[in-house]
Amino acid sequence: MLTMTNLSIRMGGKPILKNINIAVEEGTILGVIGPNGAGKTTLLRAVSGTIPLAEGQIRFRDKDLTRLTVLERARLIAVVPQARRLPGAFTCLETVMMGRTPHLNWLGHFDERDRKLALEAMRQTGTLDMAARRIGELSGGEQQRVLLARSLAQTAPILLLDEPTTHLDLQYQLNLLGLVRDLVRNGGLDGKDPSLTVLMTLHDLNLVGHFADQVAVMVHGEIESTGSPQDVLTTDTLSSAFNVPLRSIPLDGLDKSPFIIPANL
Repeated sequence: MLTMTNLSIRMGGKPILKNINIAVEEGTILGVIGPNGAGKTTLLRAVSGTIPLAEGQIRFRDKDLTRLTVLERARLIAVVPQARRLPGAFTCLETVMMGRTPHLNWLGHFDERDRKLALEAMRQTGTLDMAARRIGELSGGEQQRVLLARSLAQTAPILLLDEPTTHLDLQYQLNLLGLVRDLVRNGGLDGKDPSLTVLMTLHDLNLVGHFADQVAVMVHGEIESTGSPQDVLTTDTLSSAFNVPLRSIPLDGLDKSPFIIPANL
């Protein structure tokens, strides 16, 4: 289990995250939603170890993530950052192979397994036909898929996705999130970790409702609500969080969260 206990972060003396308490079961997807500036990206950066905690603890499989070395953390956590452009001179394959860096052999070289995992990550993300292309030649959406392939090649048991559907058209949004869900169910890229744990931030409430197992609503650096999509994605909770009137349209099936749209539509 991935747990965050009494987690707080301050920047310049200003509280950014306040007393966050979340427990994410292994083998599940937690979707984190909230208005801009709520602290969603900061939460993922705290888990990845790129910003220090003011208070609290983050643990995974009885390990305190804040006490791990950079290499130890990289073997546990893979990150797809938000809409980041990559160095243009590298090929797509070279970029994806970088995800294997935490697993280099004792000579510091990539081996055949590293290459196979990188190519499989590219196949699953629809980037294999771009292997020889330079990153600088790609669109923002293509670069986003390469970033996902790089993180999958890392074969880490924790996957952090910060607005992973940015720059992607609807087809690739659904393909990407469906792939992540399948990886969680099937044990990751190589099928060897039956407990892949995913934290993702998304703005699209309906995509969260369809693909996440649990949802956390953040407002002003605090967790306002957590639970299943059916329990959390209600008009009362969301209208309060986003400060806009919303209404829901029930969908067929009791296990589906409703479709959320603005109330004036």
